[in-house]
Amino acid sequence: MVVLSLLPLLSLLLAAATFTSAASDYHESLVLQPLPQSSLLASFNFRANTSQESFDQRHFRYFPRALGQILQHTNTKELHIRFTTGRWDSESWGSLPWNGSKEGNTGVELWAWIDAPNSESAFARWISLTQSLSGLFCASLNFIDSTRTTRPVVSFEPNGDHITSDELHLLHGTLPGEVVCTENLTPFLKLLPCKGKAGIASLLDGHKLFDASWQSMSVDVRPMCPETGECLMQIDQTVDIVLDIERSKRPRGNPIPRPVPADQLDCDTSKSYHGGDTCYPLEKGSDKGWSLNEIFGRTLNGVCTLDDSQRSGEDAICMRIPHAQGVYVTPGVEETKKPDGYTRCFMLQQTDSFDVVLPEQNDMTLAPLDKPVLSAERTIVGHGQERGGMRIIFDNPSDSDAVEFIYFETLPWFLRPYLHTLRATITGRNGIAQSVPISDIVKETFYRPAIDRERGTQLELALSVPAASIVTLTYDFEKAILRYTEYPPDANRGFNVAPAVIKLSGVDGKIAGDTPVYMRTTSLLLPLPTPDFSMPYNVIILTSTVIALAFGSIFNLLVRRFVAADQAAALTAQTLKGRLLGKLVALRDRIVGKSSKVE
Repeated sequence: MVVLSLLPLLSLLLAAATFTSAASDYHESLVLQPLPQSSLLASFNFRANTSQESFDQRHFRYFPRALGQILQHTNTKELHIRFTTGRWDSESWGSLPWNGSKEGNTGVELWAWIDAPNSESAFARWISLTQSLSGLFCASLNFIDSTRTTRPVVSFEPNGDHITSDELHLLHGTLPGEVVCTENLTPFLKLLPCKGKAGIASLLDGHKLFDASWQSMSVDVRPMCPETGECLMQIDQTVDIVLDIERSKRPRGNPIPRPVPADQLDCDTSKSYHGGDTCYPLEKGSDKGWSLNEIFGRTLNGVCTLDDSQRSGEDAICMRIPHAQGVYVTPGVEETKKPDGYTRCFMLQQTDSFDVVLPEQNDMTLAPLDKPVLSAERTIVGHGQERGGMRIIFDNPSDSDAVEFIYFETLPWFLRPYLHTLRATITGRNGIAQSVPISDIVKETFYRPAIDRERGTQLELALSVPAASIVTLTYDFEKAILRYTEYPPDANRGFNVAPAVIKLSGVDGKIAGDTPVYMRTTSLLLPLPTPDFSMPYNVIILTSTVIALAFGSIFNLLVRRFVAADQAAALTAQTLKGRLLGKLVALRDRIVGKSSKVE
């Protein structure tokens, strides 16, 4: 089975970057493609490489020194890190860019191949890697401990050319609850040679980037050994965002949407309730125009002078729109149209700023979008605080070909699945559901059970979904009770469960162009039995009150002396206080007596 990508141009650019890496030290590109529902996909790609000899000797020019030193210290041979927010709407936007290979789970996802003699040493270096990357990217990667670390078996494969003598260990970790923000974008830009001050990276603004409907940042480091020439160490950074055109065009000083004045509304006069104070607005038949300055809040500030592709004549910015549609660009920019009828690229000038304007069209024709070959959905079912269930739905839209894929799921240790309850149901296009043996759907299974407070559950399934059918997998699980100190401050919100990873298989387990196709489900929120956190406060207050009352009463009984009322005056005179008081009275009487004699 051969799967096409969402953007064929992205695959071509990635392949060209791989084959020309030996001749080019740094390259950057941007692909813009309008999407349905007034959206725009912008794919930024930055690739830098250095020779393996220079990397080993710590001679860094284009490769970021901060990241290179971390990789050398932890013996990391290949690294992949993802920062993702939002949800990709595959029904409207088609397949993921880059075949999903550069997109990750919601939050932060990290996996790496580490060279180590044994598993214990590999895990120690993995912890050092996560803590170092946590400081580099200003993220909470240091919270990836043994309970959030797994060792996938078949879900991930190395993308680089590794020496066969290396004892590589694959480790994978996720933080589905991590919030991606500008604190992660700033160190991401600092890894670039031009630091986001020039070139395509100058368009990346945190206000626009994190206001997008969907956003993903990735960093991939891998060794490359071409057939001719020396081996290279390559870093590939990408930023993929889906912008809402109307929302992005709002001015930064006044971002709050305002209602359209009544005299500017286009009303449907055919409605029976149409009147002077009643209007049913009509949707505009034309698609909104846009420009780089309106979408990103700035124009492209020239090109990065370190980009070798600009000096060699390669195209840096491409658009996926029909050739018949008019586009206005900055004067002096060379435009090249590709034979596919939808792709046009622009050759930028070295110092001049660049802007592209897509005027408003009455009937805009979009470039064709590739439909995903599989859709997946995962939800938590059941009720109660003790048990629940997981339901995974796979939909194969093809009428002729079955879909084979790897399903990789990581569960926290406090969610205990019962694999003996795993059941499968197939629903055809006629809507009739029937139960089938699990062996008809699940071809192979790898299961590593969880250990309380040490590691989570790892489940990898080799599945096959027949053509024109929907397969539903269900299994039951039990919820563990945590200790009082293990609950987070927002315990009533629920606990995050990492999304599942789906790796689609093609010919010989690969997709066209030797690039696997990856998909991910959405993350889940698992409610757990939560104690009444106000009870300790109530107990402390009640206990303190009782102790204060008891202590005060007992202390009074121990230190006070109880006597009769007629003995109190005599006893008081014998005490130190009584004697001092008597001396003061005598002294006062003496002074008063002298004063009376003088008179």
